[in-house]
Amino acid sequence: MPKMKSRRSAMKHYTVTATGKIKRRKALRRHILTHKTKKRKRHLRKPGFVHETEEYKVKRFMLV
Repeated sequence: MPKMKSRRSAMKHYTVTATGKIKRRKALRRHILTHKTKKRKRHLRKPGFVHETEEYKVKRFMLV
């Protein structure tokens, strides 16, 4: 049986931390930033983590 290929888009979007959590970037910070408050934009700068219920799916995409 051949090797399984990982989904390259998932490899580019997510990173796995040393503890095994999956780090992601937050959405809604691409454009139309003039309507968003400074506080909201500041919080969107920080990375988020994939929820535990979704981790299984993302790890399958990445073959971790």
